[in-house]
Amino acid sequence: MSRLIASRKRLLRVRDVQHTQAVGALMQARDEANQIEDNARRIASVREELFSGEQVKNGALLASKRELAGRLERAGRQLDGALYDANRRIDQRDAERIVADRDREIAERLKDKAHAAREAQREARLAALPSYRRMQNKENEQ
Repeated sequence: MSRLIASRKRLLRVRDVQHTQAVGALMQARDEANQIEDNARRIASVREELFSGEQVKNGALLASKRELAGRLERAGRQLDGALYDANRRIDQRDAERIVADRDREIAERLKDKAHAAREAQREARLAALPSYRRMQNKENEQ
């Protein structure tokens, strides 16, 4: 029975590590999504600042600003796609975390069940002993 409990404890440790790894992967995915979102905001703000302010009188300067605005717009759209992918990864990592948490809880219940079975087995052995032996065992345990 103690081998079963040791096995359940090992399983619980493995499941706990898996859960910790899943939580870490989820946090990393969230950080990546936050970075992408921050970059998209910064690009949008740079694009807005490009045409705010003074009037442009030179045609070449206006053309270069329009070209830069187009590039910034394309970069923003690419970041939107990257943000969508990052949010999908977050959802996937969260699902993995939920599965790992459930597996950890199952392993914990199995360990508790093994402990309860061992205690029941000890009680049954103790009850099977003659009464004078029971008294000796209780005195030795205290």
